Amino acid sequence: MDTATAMRDLKVTDDTLTPQEKAQLDRDGFLPLADILSPDQVEAFAARLAELTAAEGDKAGLEVHQEEGTDRLADLINKDPMFEVCFSHPRVLAAIHRVLGDFKVFSLNSRAAHPGKGHQGLHTDYGEAVQPGDFRVCNSIWLLDDFTAENGATRVVPGSHLRGKLPGEEMADTKDAHPDEVRLIAPAGTVVIFNSHLWHGGTLNASTKPRRAMHSAFSRREIPQQLDQKKYIRASTYDRLSPAQRFLLDVTAEDVQQHACAG
Repeated sequence: MDTATAMRDLKVTDDTLTPQEKAQLDRDGFLPLADILSPDQVEAFAARLAELTAAEGDKAGLEVHQEEGTDRLADLINKDPMFEVCFSHPRVLAAIHRVLGDFKVFSLNSRAAHPGKGHQGLHTDYGEAVQPGDFRVCNSIWLLDDFTAENGATRVVPGSHLRGKLPGEEMADTKDAHPDEVRLIAPAGTVVIFNSHLWHGGTLNASTKPRRAMHSAFSRREIPQQLDQKKYIRASTYDRLSPAQRFLLDVTAEDVQQHACAG
């Protein structure tokens, strides 16, 4: 298995994205893809995440990260087959492939910013600046609520992935507003692809309800995963996946056996 074969098996072709979409992703560093999830899917995902959050309690998100003022979950790949679409949808994979070339799943998490919380400094999802074109990580935000100016929609600085700098190199305080920032205002069901070297951050949720989203992230194949799938993969997960999906997770039958023995 290789990336080209995996893309073919998962129905990704050269024209899965339009020329205009490819140009926007290259130029701006982000691309909204409308109607990836139906209203019924959005409702089902939100309900399942609520169940998992309640069941995991104060351990929710511990596999990767916990954040004050938010509900976080991690390792979603192993927690329900419904999450497979988040690393298998052809339109999403086409965009990730354009940014990264050969790639694998980095992690699949969720984040719900509580009312009155959620503001982040502008940041990238990689620990150092990279030169344009040498991109290491690419993310996708799966909107489970409408993203509005009021409820903490993610802010981005268009084109900042091409600067070869981290936000702190130009800003005295990354929590401040940036003169070029825009907010990702879009309806639930949208998936926004964004180059993880794009300067971005959550904003304050000034509404009365949590602002919910899933984050399906990908990296070049030589980059260590945020959540090591080899250590977490369950036999039940592995068995239901296609060879192309297993390739994207970078897992083998031997990994399943080792995980079972460790458990």
